Amino acid sequence: MSSPGEYLLDGTGSPALRGEIRKFETGATRDSDNGKLDYEGFLSPAALERYAEYMHTHRLQPDGNLRDSDNWQKGMSKEVYMKSLWRHFMDLWKLHRGLKVVDRITGKGVSLQEALCAILFNTFGYLHESLKLEQPTQ
Repeated sequence: MSSPGEYLLDGTGSPALRGEIRKFETGATRDSDNGKLDYEGFLSPAALERYAEYMHTHRLQPDGNLRDSDNWQKGMSKEVYMKSLWRHFMDLWKLHRGLKVVDRITGKGVSLQEALCAILFNTFGYLHESLKLEQPTQ
């Protein structure tokens, strides 16, 4: 039985059930990835790239100025995010049901990907504002 701080190797290159070290065929060692967040597995690079393209497209403001990519992090109320989230959810729902969606401002059609990215934006914004509330003030 190992005690805290003792390392176990199971000889397979993967962390032992209670081990702390992985040993690779090359002889390299690395601590276990148990309990670590797996961003590579949790996220899709294709979806994130499409979201970044959506965000970049929407940086241009009606007055012609280009807003900073992190402008949204300055803060908006959760109410603003919620109202926008519902509008974009309605677009997604209509698209899902086979209906055509036209942007009321531009008159252009809304694609499924645009609706999904808009939902992500509002979801991330709402989450960002919620997390800010949990941060200790300085």
